[in-house]
Amino acid sequence: MRNADPDDPARPASDVFLPALPEKLICGEGADAIVKAGSEGSLASTSFNEQFDQHGAWRREFALRLKLLSEWLKDHDLLDSAVEERLRRLEGQMRTDKVMVAFVAEFSRGKSELINAIFFAGYKRRIMPASAGRTTMCPTELGYDPEVPPCLRLLPIETRLQPQPLMEWRMVPEKWTRVDLDVNDPAQLAQAFEKVSEIRRVTVDEAKALGFWHEDSPEDNPIQGNDGLVEVPKWRHALINIAHPLLKQGLVILDTPGLNAIGAEPELTVNLIPQAHAVVFILAADTGVTKSDLAIWREHLIAEDNAADSRLVVLNKIDTMWDALSTPAQVQAQIDRQRATTAEILGLKEHQVIPVSGQKGLVAKVSSNAELLMASRLPVLEQALAHGVMGQRQKILRAAVGSNISELRTEATRVLGIRRRDLAEQMVELKGLRGKNTSVIKHMRARIEQEQGEFDASGAKIHAVRSVHLRLLREVFTLLGTQTMKAEMADLTNALRQPGIKLGVRKAYASTFDRLREGLRKAEKTSAEIQTMLTGTFRQLNAEYGFSLQAPREPDLARYERDLDLVERSHNQYLGVSNALKLAQPEFADRLVRALATRLRVIYESALGEVELWNKSAAAQLDAQLRERRRNFGRRLEAIERIQQAASGLDDRIAEIESQENALDLLDAKLGELTSHLTNTPMAAAKPAAAPAIAKTA
Repeated sequence: MRNADPDDPARPASDVFLPALPEKLICGEGADAIVKAGSEGSLASTSFNEQFDQHGAWRREFALRLKLLSEWLKDHDLLDSAVEERLRRLEGQMRTDKVMVAFVAEFSRGKSELINAIFFAGYKRRIMPASAGRTTMCPTELGYDPEVPPCLRLLPIETRLQPQPLMEWRMVPEKWTRVDLDVNDPAQLAQAFEKVSEIRRVTVDEAKALGFWHEDSPEDNPIQGNDGLVEVPKWRHALINIAHPLLKQGLVILDTPGLNAIGAEPELTVNLIPQAHAVVFILAADTGVTKSDLAIWREHLIAEDNAADSRLVVLNKIDTMWDALSTPAQVQAQIDRQRATTAEILGLKEHQVIPVSGQKGLVAKVSSNAELLMASRLPVLEQALAHGVMGQRQKILRAAVGSNISELRTEATRVLGIRRRDLAEQMVELKGLRGKNTSVIKHMRARIEQEQGEFDASGAKIHAVRSVHLRLLREVFTLLGTQTMKAEMADLTNALRQPGIKLGVRKAYASTFDRLREGLRKAEKTSAEIQTMLTGTFRQLNAEYGFSLQAPREPDLARYERDLDLVERSHNQYLGVSNALKLAQPEFADRLVRALATRLRVIYESALGEVELWNKSAAAQLDAQLRERRRNFGRRLEAIERIQQAASGLDDRIAEIESQENALDLLDAKLGELTSHLTNTPMAAAKPAAAPAIAKTA
């Protein structure tokens, strides 16, 4: 036999060199299920794809149940503005939740081939360019937006010369070069995707302006040709929008270029990669951790302990170690040594370093060769992605679901409790009228009207409380507002432009983040004052007017301070000695600050959204109970009128109240049923076919 042509994944399986390897070498440790699947003569299941499908099915089913719950609450007048907002946000989160997996590697590590093997083998050919040498020259995002036709959008590299951050360029589609895609034509897709590897030849001055040439670090500069020109990427960023099954479910794949290109785009380094739910760092199995690999890892990928499990390291191209002159045990020992050494250098647990052959995995899937797929170990990586990425994402969503549904149920139950108490009061009143004469009934009417007048007079007190509440709330909005953040970013930009600041750049950043944290703490302190005021006011209103108000849970602004800590660490990681010289260039420092502003905007908008929902929950709860109390006065007066007009009216009204009490019991039971469906739906077992059954429960 002879080695398979790496550029021809469709070559028959019989033409692929594959030594007779023992089961341990084929699969590695912890892959018994994969071994079993292979021994049964079928390809091992692509567990990441399957688990992602289940995750998508669970999200769709959950969003549908939320919609049905919202309609049911609205039909029974239990949907106040705060509950409606909570439901809307939760449903939106479920429908649009994205899971980003970033693939990061230096050039020629087989990254694009690995992406082909995991996600695009169904096309029976390469889709992402994966020839020898540099292929991915610009960061490439693959995702799905139903509002956009299938296309490849390319942002010209010249946009780096302008001040707008990458996030703003996304909002200007006319500045991107668009190539329409035919998703039913794999050859056309592959040809279109080749554009991400296009280059331009520019002068050294142009390369310097674009961030690809640094006089002080010549070893990182691109090679200069005989004509004095150097190669730089033609495109700054690429967005691929196709209806791939996994992308439709919410997966986003980020394919990044090598160290030089990563370092030239701060927004990629400090925003996109840190926010990815999983990072797959790819090394070559034959070379292990090189100097440039280690630079990428230390400057861009080291994670906090709580995020370490989201980092997977792939020792790719293990097929280069398949040697007919070595025994299978010797090959296995060589792979084990490289794995252990890599884990030690990168400070990871050994199970986080996964040896694979992306190229042989692709060949195996295209040619339906189960034995070769086992030898490639690709299923082991897919399982690690499934359990690591999806497990973490499901944990986060499950926590959001649990807390939101619990609060929603509490709010709706409180409204039902008010109605039940009002009916009980009416029942006591009406039963007390049995056998009474007309004058007693008139007296009862006068007493209800007096209570109604006193209640209406309470409006002034409630209005005064709201005025103080809104004044304090405006202070919180100012502290978390856009203007405050813009002012901080302007101060940081000015500090970085000062002569000689580069040696103190970390200090400038530290001062900025200290002020940002102090602002958050002030907002948190003011929120605590509002919460104390609400608790006291609600307690007083409950005592004086029989309400059952309860101050909503205070927004957790401390977690946004933790988010600031993570952002600061990602920037400090980037502000190492290797980038100190780049920071001497004002345009590079400006790009870094703009990238920071983009990330901070997301944090502050999330914090503001939580404060707004908290405020809305308090106001909506009060409005709902005021509305219920007014209705109660109206029902009590109506009952008195009916009793005055007909002798039989009293018994009829008592029977109506008993019927309404029974209806409330049924509503309470139905509320419990609908909300328990939301909290008890198993994520991993959700099936798309389950959706029609939901309608019956509504």
